[in-house]
Amino acid sequence: MLEYRTLNKTSIETLHKAFLGAFSDYQVKIDLSIGKFKQTLQRRGYAPEISIGAFENDILVGFILNGLRSLNGKTTVYDIGTGVIIDYRRQGITSSMLLKAKEILKQKQVEQYLLEVIQSNTSAFQFYNKEGFEIKRKFPCFQLDKESYLPLKTYKVEHTDKMVWEQLTEFWDFEPSWQNSIDSINAVSEEFLYSIVRFDNTIVGYGIIDKRTGDIPQIAVNKHYRGKGIARSIITDLIENTESFEISVLNVDDESKCTKDFLINLGFEYIVGQYEMILKI
Repeated sequence: MLEYRTLNKTSIETLHKAFLGAFSDYQVKIDLSIGKFKQTLQRRGYAPEISIGAFENDILVGFILNGLRSLNGKTTVYDIGTGVIIDYRRQGITSSMLLKAKEILKQKQVEQYLLEVIQSNTSAFQFYNKEGFEIKRKFPCFQLDKESYLPLKTYKVEHTDKMVWEQLTEFWDFEPSWQNSIDSINAVSEEFLYSIVRFDNTIVGYGIIDKRTGDIPQIAVNKHYRGKGIARSIITDLIENTESFEISVLNVDDESKCTKDFLINLGFEYIVGQYEMILKI
């Protein structure tokens, strides 16, 4: 008989094994080492006390991994990952886990529940839509083969470990998704390289890349300095300073045509689209 309970006492090794099992046939290949898995949880604010597991004879067969933070002044939970191992699917386990999660979130006075779902994953989208989640934004995701990129650095690019976020957020065309947010970056700050371009001692553009995976969570240029090659110089520097041969920019706001055009002009290719969905608790 299945038992549903929080994951406070569940080891990272157990979570990792179940995660790989649940996503072994996923539309996007997921092959996380336990170290990278641990970093992913840390980056996204994993909170085991509000995360749910489905257990059979103490074996984890399904899970909802939740992160917890304040988002725009509201207590918000983010679904880091929901999965059920193949042999236990089509038994209503995800519905039961979500019901249990909602009960706990109401008790803890959480205001909203946020998640992302791949647009082509029709069954998952329909499930969340039926549960009351509504589309907030559309997120195209892009990837570039490092070896196909033509480097160009018109401006001097510096590295820093002190990000003046109050100033840099003014460069944004859209608010980053949960995994690309300032809180997510600061949670594992040592994993990233921070590149900036200055004019007259003033930062006019910046970019951030994961030094191992090639993930670029943020890149932005002051609106008054665009069209001069600053972003291209920053991208070149970021690519030069990651071990990965695959460079990814995930969860671009679909409304930001200039960001999409910029990436495509550099040779980035669209790989998948996601819906950002939200539920008011």
